[in-house]
Amino acid sequence: MDRNQIIGFVLILLVMLGWSEFYIKPKMEQEALVKRTEDSLKRITQESRTDTPLTTIIKSTADTIATDTSKVLVALYRPTQSYYLKNDLATYILSSKGGFIRSANLHHFKKISRDAQRKEIKSDLLLLEDPSNKFYYNIKTAKGNINTSTLDFQAKESGNDRLILEAQLPEGGIIIQEYQLKQDDYTIQYQFSTQNLTPTDEVTLVWENHLDKLETNSTYERSYSSLYYKESSANAKYCSCTSSDVREGKKQIEWLSNSNQFFNSSLIPSQPFSSGKFETEMAPENSNILKTLRSTVSFPSGLVDGKKFEMKLYVGPNEYNRLHAIGNNLEDVISYGWSVFGTINKYLIRPLFSFLNNILGSKGIIIILMTLLVKLLVFPLSYKMLQSQAKMMALKPEIDKVKARLKDDMQQQQVETMKLYNEFGVNPLGGCFPLLLQTPIWIALYRFFPATIDFRQESFLWAKDLTSFDEFISLPFSIPFFGDTLSLFAILWVISTIIFTYYNSKTTDFSANPSMLYMQYLMPLFFWVMFNKTAAGLTCYMFFSNLLNIGQTIMGKTLLFDTDKLRASLELNKQKPKKKGGWQQKMEEMMKERQRIEMEKQKAQKKK
Repeated sequence: MDRNQIIGFVLILLVMLGWSEFYIKPKMEQEALVKRTEDSLKRITQESRTDTPLTTIIKSTADTIATDTSKVLVALYRPTQSYYLKNDLATYILSSKGGFIRSANLHHFKKISRDAQRKEIKSDLLLLEDPSNKFYYNIKTAKGNINTSTLDFQAKESGNDRLILEAQLPEGGIIIQEYQLKQDDYTIQYQFSTQNLTPTDEVTLVWENHLDKLETNSTYERSYSSLYYKESSANAKYCSCTSSDVREGKKQIEWLSNSNQFFNSSLIPSQPFSSGKFETEMAPENSNILKTLRSTVSFPSGLVDGKKFEMKLYVGPNEYNRLHAIGNNLEDVISYGWSVFGTINKYLIRPLFSFLNNILGSKGIIIILMTLLVKLLVFPLSYKMLQSQAKMMALKPEIDKVKARLKDDMQQQQVETMKLYNEFGVNPLGGCFPLLLQTPIWIALYRFFPATIDFRQESFLWAKDLTSFDEFISLPFSIPFFGDTLSLFAILWVISTIIFTYYNSKTTDFSANPSMLYMQYLMPLFFWVMFNKTAAGLTCYMFFSNLLNIGQTIMGKTLLFDTDKLRASLELNKQKPKKKGGWQQKMEEMMKERQRIEMEKQKAQKKK
């Protein structure tokens, strides 16, 4: 081989290495190999000026160049591989780059989107599939920092339910990730460990998840999606659902969860993370995603250095029983509400629904039965309300006499009416208190239906999805705060509420504040704006609840109470010694004060 051939061979290798350096951006390990190759080429030039035979130099150096270059090219051009974990419920796809899940296909659920003509399009429901998602560990060692997202993991063991991935480091260390998928479950037993690394600080885990839009009503979905986490000896917390937010974990972190409206991806360590930072970033309305969730947690390196740090990965639906079985209150990611409303949903509404769901198949029929059972549960309160209304009706002739006698003096009319109520032992607010006591149940149900996955994509009558509003009519335009559709259940609720208000107003005295009568008719119209975009399950419940209220009012007054007997009992009350209750005394004092102010105004006007 002459000198020109040798130089040509060397130039070809230089071009190959230069092209790789400029376009591929090799890692530190690869850069070291390139540098060693370049040093070998320089040695050719230097030693060619010595007395050493050129053929001997080229032979030994070319072998080194060929070996080093092959290592560089294998590292640079190794294709990303996919590994699969499967069972009857889901298929999880893991990438060799970083060694984490890059997609989860839930077999028994579908994503429904709409085309330009508002026609439904069904597709596979995928979690963690966004290409921008990140899941990696930062490990500080004496030889430098390691970011696992840049590492290529190779399978040491692979199967449908078990996968062991290893990444060999240039320094000789090894990073291992092990996955064991449970059968008939969405839970993956996950282990992370290192060998021969000797970390110098805590290990940091970064998880960034871009939540996809999975429901037809993405506006509704956005308000039920967030990043949840649980600190030791505390209730679960979450970032704001309606705006971007940042939270710091002040205690050890027992779990974290990226939660959509009906699905979540959660990480539950066997030993709590030592600290955590949690952030949500809202996406624009026209974006393909709902929001971005970022979690940064740390844990002692001693948990992974030569040991296996055990964790659980749950990537699946927000099914209460499954999440509850995992333990540590992971079911709190289901947005049932907090305080008394969440308690009502967890320990009253949900068990009642589960009982009916085991018997019946139609979710709409279950809603009707739940309405009936809730009515029976609160019937003692309803009975008190009906009794109060019946007493008011029996006392109406006396009230009419007072109004006729003092028709020109409204202030005195109110004072005399209150005296009449006290005299006959009638509480004019008796019909209001039972309604107020039922309000927590209504608010709890407002949270229950759009948070319960069992209602998702379940149809009833004209409603196609009981967790979203029913699109009975599509409008060619959009109304601010109202939308571009009409919900028939919401319309029927408004009509039935006005009818129910009419029946109640016949037995209620509004002389003290006549404007309240008109407000009762206007309030359903105001709420219509909100309920037009509310879950069809709730408006369905409210409509049938109103029908039962109307029937209960009509039947109760005719069958439960005898007007003559009530009148006789009121006459007996009249003869008993009276002791003013707190509310009666306050009402009379308020009436007298208003009367005094009115008289002073009249005197002031006369002086003018």
